[in-house]
Amino acid sequence: MSDTTTSSPRPGILVVEDEAKTRASLAEGLGLQGWEVVTAATGDDGAACLERRHFDLVVLDWMLPGRSGLEVLAQLRRRDGHVPVLMLTARDAVEDRVAGLDKGADDYLTKPFALAELVARCHALLRRATVFPAAILACEDLRLDVRARQARRDGLEMALTPREVDVLEYLLRYQGQVVTREMLQREVWKQTNRFTSLDNVIDVQMARLRRKVDDGAAHKLIHTLRGLGYRLGQGPLV
Repeated sequence: MSDTTTSSPRPGILVVEDEAKTRASLAEGLGLQGWEVVTAATGDDGAACLERRHFDLVVLDWMLPGRSGLEVLAQLRRRDGHVPVLMLTARDAVEDRVAGLDKGADDYLTKPFALAELVARCHALLRRATVFPAAILACEDLRLDVRARQARRDGLEMALTPREVDVLEYLLRYQGQVVTREMLQREVWKQTNRFTSLDNVIDVQMARLRRKVDDGAAHKLIHTLRGLGYRLGQGPLV
């Protein structure tokens, strides 16, 4: 385990990557942004770093010696639901991407990747983390506490993943309006100009969120508008 520290003490970035050359390259590239960079080579070392101090962003490899990246992420999310996590993975199947997002990853990057893209993703995640929107969003009996990242329907708390909270917040901010997959990909997943579409990932996430929000409720709030996208709550006929 090693530390690479720049002259500016904030923000602090933890990089957990077992491949030494990649780890050194990430530490150097992120350090040039004026960020404090701490590196770890194993899942166990990464988890230990997260136990010792708070980081503003975590760059986390999926496949690690000892604890896997998903195990480290799950442990982090049990304690902290706010720190953004960018996962690095050689896996590009839809089910693998969904698994990472369901565990609480905020974004992912498939290997091999360009360092400039990773730096841009980190900038975007850090910007998102500094935004403090209105504390409570509501639609009928659905309530979302944005800062606490807790959702309730008819007074009952729902167990949502971090990605589901992000999607629900976006739907609530645009309730009554059509939200397209392109809007979700751009504004929630923060990905544009991808060679492969995120439509399948988004559809899976929406299906899971709809079950949590609407199953057992007499009145459905999340609607699929075939060929258009999704809408939360009532809106004009389309």
